[in-house]
Amino acid sequence: MNSTVSPSGLLQLDALLSDEERQIQDVVRKLMDATVRSEVHHWYEQGRAPIRELANEFGRLGLLGMHLHGYGCAGASAVAYGVACMELEAADSGVRSLVSVQGSLAMYAIWRFGSEEQKQRWLPGMARGEFIGCFGLTEPDHGSDPASMSTRARKDGSDWILHGSKMWITNAPLADVAVIWARADEGVRGFVVPLDTPGVTVREIKQKMSLRASSTGEIVLDDVRLPQEAQLPEATGLKAPLSCLTEARYGIVWGSLGAGRDCLETAIRYAQERIQFGKPIASFQLTQAKIADMALEVQKGFLLALHLGRMADQGKLTPEMVSVGKLNNVREAIKIARECRTILGANGISGEYPVMRHANNLESVLTYEGTSEIHQLVIAAKLTGIQAFS
Repeated sequence: MNSTVSPSGLLQLDALLSDEERQIQDVVRKLMDATVRSEVHHWYEQGRAPIRELANEFGRLGLLGMHLHGYGCAGASAVAYGVACMELEAADSGVRSLVSVQGSLAMYAIWRFGSEEQKQRWLPGMARGEFIGCFGLTEPDHGSDPASMSTRARKDGSDWILHGSKMWITNAPLADVAVIWARADEGVRGFVVPLDTPGVTVREIKQKMSLRASSTGEIVLDDVRLPQEAQLPEATGLKAPLSCLTEARYGIVWGSLGAGRDCLETAIRYAQERIQFGKPIASFQLTQAKIADMALEVQKGFLLALHLGRMADQGKLTPEMVSVGKLNNVREAIKIARECRTILGANGISGEYPVMRHANNLESVLTYEGTSEIHQLVIAAKLTGIQAFS
């Protein structure tokens, strides 16, 4: 048998990473091996994961808000954050979602748009994993069209009164604080809302068939009274929450690649060991063609993610670029997961292997932070100058 390389080693793409970036990748991969991989199939079956324990561990290693500067955050590069997301999601999309929502949505919103008092109050504890955050933008009737949100914020003297509900909110059932977006007379505004505030109710969403190792909930705001100090002072208009989504989508570009890579590595090992007709199925031409095609997509996805990361580190990353990355890498990752399932045959649906879990998780990743259709329209609008959904 010829010597072999891993899918990520086919083009020696790790040579494009710095020593620090490779070190971060190795540390996160070892952490996933030690804390997640052997247990995540149980979490998935049970529909529950040890979120707080994971947050504490991730905080100890500086993974929460790792690309932010100051307030106890690591200040790592965008590429370093990306390779961390790749290794997190190679273990499970729900685990990566915990880190993305904490750092790129909740923490980023406070870091980018909050007052100094809000930053000092929340960010150090969130970076350590002591406080869990969530991000309330999506509503039961308003997903891809956040401009039509129904949640309202009105002034009452020096206070704000919030009324409405948010749906499909990652981390909400366990969170200590939420960044809530609401429509006020002067436009969309953001608020830092401790979830023990009177009038706030959180309901866990159960019976999920995807992201079962992630905690998801609905947040109901029944005339919640907040002081003026709860408002994010620098967040004006819908552009503010959308910029947070761009941060989170960037992590998905890398993360989905990790899920696809893990499926491919699993399928290759299985094909090398599975004997049919007297020889390993890896020797069959149809199986080899599948493996080669999937490996190509992993290489291309890595190069795309790396380019976006380098652009981000130069301050040149645009929302349209991130749309290209999420559309391509998530779409290809779910194709890889489905193709790998065929190589594993009936074993592909077993929890003993990660492939079906990744495939189910990627169905959610395909939808959240902008559906594939929305990203297609974002890209086409940039190319044609015509916006199709306004």
